[in-house]
Amino acid sequence: MKIVIAPNSFKDCLSASDVAGAIASGLKEVFPEAELMQCPMADGGEGTLDAVLCAMAGERRTASVSGPLGETVTARWGWLPESKTAIVEMAEASGLQLVPGGRRDACRSTTRGTGELILAALETGARNIVLTAGGSATNDAGAGMLKALGVRFLDAEGQPLPPGGLALGSLSRIELAGLDPRLHGVHFQLAADVNNPLCGPRGASFTFGRQKGATADQMVALDQALQHFASCSAAALGECHSDVPGAGAAGGLGFAAHAFLGATFRPGVEVVAEMVCLSSRLAAADLVITGEGCCDAQTLQGKTPLGVARLAREHDVPVVVLAGTLGEGYEALYAHGIDAALALTPGPMTLEAACSQAPELLRQRARDIGRLLRLGGRLGLSEVRRD
Repeated sequence: MKIVIAPNSFKDCLSASDVAGAIASGLKEVFPEAELMQCPMADGGEGTLDAVLCAMAGERRTASVSGPLGETVTARWGWLPESKTAIVEMAEASGLQLVPGGRRDACRSTTRGTGELILAALETGARNIVLTAGGSATNDAGAGMLKALGVRFLDAEGQPLPPGGLALGSLSRIELAGLDPRLHGVHFQLAADVNNPLCGPRGASFTFGRQKGATADQMVALDQALQHFASCSAAALGECHSDVPGAGAAGGLGFAAHAFLGATFRPGVEVVAEMVCLSSRLAAADLVITGEGCCDAQTLQGKTPLGVARLAREHDVPVVVLAGTLGEGYEALYAHGIDAALALTPGPMTLEAACSQAPELLRQRARDIGRLLRLGGRLGLSEVRRD
């Protein structure tokens, strides 16, 4: 029996590689003879860099860049020398995990560090840049990234705008003459796990602003500032990009990447699946086990389990999801190629306890799946693939 193990990370708990390892450990207890292929996955959020580099034996590099609130942080990025491809995970430079809860400030946090990582990739000779957009602490529509790349944003007095999304409400002029010329001819892919527009009720500010520290009034002000930025950008570029699906990803970083860098948008899980050759791994598989920290209706918006299930369906391979929790609406996944979804916890448990015991819980649930497969064999149901 060949089983592909392709989970996402369990956010703030375990990396995708650790999740896959724990699942493999549980299966081996029951199926020591099975061929277990671990394929850590991601969907454009944190962990995407590790998943790709693990699968492709790429190089891990570091750079000192500006953090979300301007402090210096050491951020990792990936390099695939044969294809001259850089993997820039924006969360490494501009991620929510870099800002303690009490200091989160959606009004002034900046993506400048992400732009500085792109500069490091350009210095190395990158011709392709995969920009992963997820887990951001920012709401500046990528303006900080563009500043690092040479774009100037000026107010009515001709003064440079301060960092942050709120300042964009005072934007009067955009100067593109200083945009780094090395960007010409570089192909950008934006890998994201959401398809929100830049502004409006489903936009970056209202959908994600609260988790980044914004109050209700600040979310209104930020949305207005981003609308103004979009209008100024349309005047400067001759085209409006604010309603492009994914423009609202990572606090609007998707907007800047698409409008100013010509990035093509693809669901993050599709980009990762392609880079780690998941489809070919599934071709001869009998079962795939995937998972994420919380599996619910949001999973249908392009999270890892859905992306894995879509590929598995092409090869007629059954899919089981292991999740830290099963939230409201998870049953809808059954109509999209997922055959079973199981939660890890055996009973009531605090989040802290669940996280600390996650490796053992994963091992136990994977062992339980193995026992069910053994039972199927004893009952004469040895064919795991769908009829």
